[in-house]
Amino acid sequence: MTIRTLRQRLIIFFLAVIAVMACPVVMLGYHIISRQMMRRVDAEVYRALGAARFFYNLQLDRIGEALRLVGIDRRRDIEDLKTFLDLHYLVRCEDLSSVTSPIARAAISQRRPVVGTRIIPKTELVQIDPNLAEGRLLRIRPTPKARPTERSVLDAVMAKECAVPILDDGGSPIGVVYGGRVINLDYAFVDRIRTLVFGDEDYRGVPVGTVTVFQDDVRIATNVVDEYGDRAVGTRVSAEVYKAVVEEGKTWLDRAFVVTDWYKTAYEPIRDIEGKIIGILYVGILERPFKDMATRIALLFLLIVAGATVLAVVLALLLAATISRPLTEVVRASECLAAGDWDCRLSTDTPLKELNTLAEAFNAMAAGLKERDEDLRQTNQKLLAANKNYVDLIGFVAHELKGLLAPAVMNVYSIRDGYLGMINFKQQKAIESVARSLDYLSGVVQKFLNLGRIERGNLVVNRQSVLLRQDILGPAVDSMAALSGRKGLKITIDIDQDISVNVDPDLMRVAANNLVNNAVKYAKEAGKVAIRAAQSNGKVRVEIYNDSIPISPDQLGRLFKKFSRLDNEQTRKEKGTGLGLYITKQIIEAHGGRIWAEPRSDGNAFIFEIPRG
Repeated sequence: MTIRTLRQRLIIFFLAVIAVMACPVVMLGYHIISRQMMRRVDAEVYRALGAARFFYNLQLDRIGEALRLVGIDRRRDIEDLKTFLDLHYLVRCEDLSSVTSPIARAAISQRRPVVGTRIIPKTELVQIDPNLAEGRLLRIRPTPKARPTERSVLDAVMAKECAVPILDDGGSPIGVVYGGRVINLDYAFVDRIRTLVFGDEDYRGVPVGTVTVFQDDVRIATNVVDEYGDRAVGTRVSAEVYKAVVEEGKTWLDRAFVVTDWYKTAYEPIRDIEGKIIGILYVGILERPFKDMATRIALLFLLIVAGATVLAVVLALLLAATISRPLTEVVRASECLAAGDWDCRLSTDTPLKELNTLAEAFNAMAAGLKERDEDLRQTNQKLLAANKNYVDLIGFVAHELKGLLAPAVMNVYSIRDGYLGMINFKQQKAIESVARSLDYLSGVVQKFLNLGRIERGNLVVNRQSVLLRQDILGPAVDSMAALSGRKGLKITIDIDQDISVNVDPDLMRVAANNLVNNAVKYAKEAGKVAIRAAQSNGKVRVEIYNDSIPISPDQLGRLFKKFSRLDNEQTRKEKGTGLGLYITKQIIEAHGGRIWAEPRSDGNAFIFEIPRG
């Protein structure tokens, strides 16, 4: 955690408050402005699409109106008519069976003029006018976000066409006149729509408003420019727009990436007279001017916030100077108290009432701490003396008892084993009872002797290399042979003969005897005791398991504590001091290891780990 001064924290706090308040305001303002702008742009694009559609249909109607006025005049030359009507092509056909134009066929069948948009294949275009095909079969250019294609050149053109049937006196068609304008490379058409709808405004060299006619998904007439500033004919619409407009027949109103820039766009399908989608009519408004305007407004907001932040920093510095000086004195006085100088006091004459109150409380606390320190010092001296008396008493009593027990144990065993003459059965049972009590008392005395060493801090580990099975655990099991035999226990030792450890053998035998003794003493009648060991990562792990009542979770915390015993059916039957596991834990930890208990389904396992070296 980074440690800062009070002045720094006050400044950071003020800045955080400003940020928490200002950032949402800036973001909200930017969002609202951008949203309102984009809504206006969306509405403008939608209106522009309607206007473009109107002008597109208007040109179709004008072609149709012109043909209706002059189409039946057989005396005029067809080329003169084409020039007069400003058409790219004009065809008069009296062989109705040879008519290839679907619009012309519709005019013949309906016996009235028909206008529409259609695709003219290259073969038909060459038949109509070989010069018309030159340059209008556009090369398809690679375009980001467009759908995959294997085409490289358009093999047809798209045209706005009108057909007028020639009828005889009875109203039967005897011929047809049809003509139109090829949309491919017809820049005058799209530029006129752009001028009428958007004007000629540019933004950083890029048209603000753009109009495009697509043949299928290829731009054939457009004022969208590419990265070189040229008209982007031959480029293609994105796959997403193509799917919605051409494949699904929907109108697209959304932002789209148009060749080099993002535009708010509107796309709608262009259909032939049979309703088949053959192209797309597009209008778009450049997003960048509106985004830049919203960014400029956001920057203005940020400038205002920055000014408020500077003002807040100045106020924070002034406030910090007012508060930090008395608080620095508090810190200095606290350090004096921490160093044990209980006579340190604070001035109660500051400009702030709260700080004066704090100083008074601090002075009262310092006086109380001085008094309490004196009391604690005297109490601690008494406790140290009492603890020394307690440890000395344990050592004295244990040594005295050990000296008294030695001849008593020897005499009792001599009587029991018949060295002092034969005894009867009742005397034998009594002597064995006395022997067991003396054994228990000897164990208690030894535990108190070990406890005295621990309490005095004399538990010194004298390490030497010993074999774990032969020198430590094996003798512990052998010492419990009589008791395990009486209980009918099965004891197994699964330890490799060559596992060695660098430990204090005397201390580790005490720990092993305590654990094995507990395992045998608290095991079920005719149960089992399993001792196993394994080594890995420079450690030896020893597990001593017995069949017994599993230790409940609420009693696990009572293990390994001084004078603490579990309370269950088995422990009530056996006598104990509550010192064995405590001493064992101290020995294991003195060797750099750890010990714990794991309840199992039918018993308990006591496990300890110690380093091998």
